[in-house]
Amino acid sequence: MKPQPSRDELAMLEAIVFSSPRPVAVEELKELTGWRKSQIDLAMKVLIGEYESRGINIREVANGFQMVTSPKVADVVEKMHAAARSTLSRAALETLAIIAYKQPVTRAQVESVRGVNVEGVITKLLDRQLIREVGHAQAPGRPALLGTTRYFLQWFGLKSLDDLPVLPDLEEIADGDNPFGQEAADR
Repeated sequence: MKPQPSRDELAMLEAIVFSSPRPVAVEELKELTGWRKSQIDLAMKVLIGEYESRGINIREVANGFQMVTSPKVADVVEKMHAAARSTLSRAALETLAIIAYKQPVTRAQVESVRGVNVEGVITKLLDRQLIREVGHAQAPGRPALLGTTRYFLQWFGLKSLDDLPVLPDLEEIADGDNPFGQEAADR
């Protein structure tokens, strides 16, 4: 049986996760503490359990650990931050979804799916660090290939891209409907 982490060891991990503005990866925790992965896994499991009934939880997101607001109190905290919170427009969400599911993808490929120019939307998504250039296509002009970032995973509370919802096959969508809904097809 593995020895339980001490209160001081738990406090150290808690302080690291609390003080980080982004998810802290296990590899980073190994470097900072000098512990083995199994020690970190056990200690994080204990900490996650201790925070389950509190207003703050520790969650595994974007291949790391981060303190987040508990879903039990999220509505109250969201009210507090509602005025300051920035949202994504429908166009930005649609563009981001295409990039997330088809990455790496060029701007022209995104435009062929959306049917409209997405240059301004892509600029905003790049500015917000939800997407990034991941290379260049082997095509005339060597257009930039776009993909999502770790911040994208953090923003949407995902551990990895594997956690994205599964989309239905296009053949399953009756009568050639647009996978983004009738409103998108009407545009």
